[in-house]
Amino acid sequence: MLSHILFYSLDKAIKQYRRFAQANIDRAGIAITIDQWLVLRVILEKDDLTQTDIGERVFKDQASVARIIRLLTQRGLLAAESLPHDGRRTRLRVTEEGQRTLEAVQPIVLSNRQLALQGLTEADQALLSQLLDRIYVNCSPASDSDNQA
Repeated sequence: MLSHILFYSLDKAIKQYRRFAQANIDRAGIAITIDQWLVLRVILEKDDLTQTDIGERVFKDQASVARIIRLLTQRGLLAAESLPHDGRRTRLRVTEEGQRTLEAVQPIVLSNRQLALQGLTEADQALLSQLLDRIYVNCSPASDSDNQA
């Protein structure tokens, strides 16, 4: 049965959390998707990333990231500025409107996380984080050589 497969349960939990989180953002009347929020947050934290870098941080392919950036720019949440030393590249920055949107979403994000983690102690959360990190490392290309040692 699928329900006995750990990765099925993990995927099911993640998808349910995303539906739950998006519904709460929508209910608050904020016009942003979780993926758009993630891209904005990544750019706010570090505004000199390439689209490939952004994609790696939000687990999206380059085409999806380009589409999200285009939408955020059209909505005035992001601005692209040409780099003076390299006319082929632009630096993305979160606009004031983008910052206001991030600020509006933040309490919802915190509430979503709190509700989703209800009943899990800090020790449970720390252990879960360690286990997920271990799975990530096990599945990373660099782990191939580690496993052969």
